[in-house]
Amino acid sequence: MNMDRNTIIGFVLLAGLLFVYLFISTKNSHELQGQRQHYEDSVARVKRAADSLAAIAQKDATIKAVLGNDTTLNNEQGVEKLVTVENEVIKVTFTTKGGQPGKVELKKYKSVDSNLVVLNGTSFDKISYAINAAPNQAMQVTDLNFLGGDIVKNADNSQTVTFQRPLPNGTLIHKFTLKPNDYLIDWNVQMGGADKLLTQGAFNITWQNQPVQHESDVKYERLQSNICYYADNDFDYIMSKSERKFDKQVQWIAVSQQFFNTTLAAKNGFTTGEVRWSRHADSTNRIADVTTTLQAKLPLGADALVPLQLYYGPNDYRILKTQPVPEMDKIINLGRDMYAFVRPINKYIVMPVFNFFHSFVGSMGIVILLLTLFIRLGTSPLMYPGYLTSAKMKILKPDLAKLKEKYPDQQQFAMEQMKFMREAGVNQFAGCLPSLLQIPIFFALYSFFNSNISLRGEEFLWAHNLASYDILFKFPFEVWGLGNHISLFTLTACLTSFLISFYNMSSTPDQGNPALKYMPYIFPFILLFVFNKLPAALTWYYTVSNIITLILQFVIQNYIINHDKLVAKIEVARKKPKAKSKWAERLEQMQETQKKMAEAKAKQQGGKK
Repeated sequence: MNMDRNTIIGFVLLAGLLFVYLFISTKNSHELQGQRQHYEDSVARVKRAADSLAAIAQKDATIKAVLGNDTTLNNEQGVEKLVTVENEVIKVTFTTKGGQPGKVELKKYKSVDSNLVVLNGTSFDKISYAINAAPNQAMQVTDLNFLGGDIVKNADNSQTVTFQRPLPNGTLIHKFTLKPNDYLIDWNVQMGGADKLLTQGAFNITWQNQPVQHESDVKYERLQSNICYYADNDFDYIMSKSERKFDKQVQWIAVSQQFFNTTLAAKNGFTTGEVRWSRHADSTNRIADVTTTLQAKLPLGADALVPLQLYYGPNDYRILKTQPVPEMDKIINLGRDMYAFVRPINKYIVMPVFNFFHSFVGSMGIVILLLTLFIRLGTSPLMYPGYLTSAKMKILKPDLAKLKEKYPDQQQFAMEQMKFMREAGVNQFAGCLPSLLQIPIFFALYSFFNSNISLRGEEFLWAHNLASYDILFKFPFEVWGLGNHISLFTLTACLTSFLISFYNMSSTPDQGNPALKYMPYIFPFILLFVFNKLPAALTWYYTVSNIITLILQFVIQNYIINHDKLVAKIEVARKKPKAKSKWAERLEQMQETQKKMAEAKAKQQGGKK
């Protein structure tokens, strides 16, 4: 017994010692691993720094090899100078590093941080092209510091700033001209000694652009961003794909955000090119990274001129329509691809009417209300028969219920119901027209409100920005399908849609199918997830449209249709000879055939039993 006790004590001590040993060894292992990782990280940092210094040294060596003993150019090399040119709408800060725009501020628009919208303002943004600066010495112009930068005011009140760069193989001149009240910058690239600066006249330009967040919801802004271009005399765009190669002439290409774009255009066009882009999905304010490479073939000669244009500005239809660059207005999505049929609706109806109301009404919310009234008034001749049918169905529902009790068989009831409706002068299919007519109108307004920059920052009722969703309250976490918020205008749109569904169901006879009975109530619930991230302008329109529908149905049912007169009309119609249409005859024949087949099948099953 004593030996057993000692044995147990020994095992416990041994286990304790083993535990302490394992703990200490594991701790030492972690410390050693941490030290090793720290050492490897330090080595990696040193290596990256060395590589960076080597690259800088190589670039400096290349520049020195190109410049030779020209002390004037050597002293200017690396000294960046900023030159600011502005008009009534934009402020452009040029840099002598590459002789190009370094930052562009839009004076009439503010970003989500309440500062002016800045385009082309990141370190990633630059425009470069390759040259042979000296024999066997290829360089990018962004590696060169240009001279000059003086601003000249022209007779037409435009301003021109010129940068130049003498090189052993020739001279580069970048001349930028900014006109009054214009977002477009003319950029002429002039080359002296072009036959030496370019290899076989190949002008290869690389344009890097990194749009950043300017709207309240960066995720939605990313979804609305795309690449637009005009190639082979035709407009096109890419949204879901990450690249596009051009094997025909490209006149311009644009990096378009929801309400702003940056465009590079060539008056003589580019022969070939390629664009690659990727949307960001991180928590930063970056929208995408875009790299465009374009090629032009210049005539072989001592001098060459490449006339280019740069647009930094809003996606405003009236502004883009007046640009000398062809079809820039199509950057604004008023209907594309399978929804291209709504573009004429927006272009020739919605937009002119909206602008007309906006010309004398300051509140955008009231403008949308007036636009809704106009649309409903214009479509009322087509939609009135449907509303009339719905109101008649509601009045005749008790009579239809009695008819169903009289004919419990579903097919027989369907035949009798059709006869009853025809005698009452009710076209059941007329009720489908209002729903079908809403589809193109909704898609047209969805495109219009998503792309209408005049709604940006406009307040109405509780919405602070009609171009984005309003927020009733925020969730502390993401909710699937809803996001991190609930929109009040979305709730009003869904509630009024539910009331319309309730009204329509109250006028529809019971079909005996629970799925059909509750299906109309599912639609408003789905709208909650569809509308919650859409602009408040669209959900406000939908709310007003639904309210108008409810008012029309109430007025028609209570003040236009008389139940007693309608029933009397049915009795008179029943006494008249019935003239059936061919379609009705075929339908009744088909229903009669189905009824006989069902009866025969029932008898056959009864005989087997």
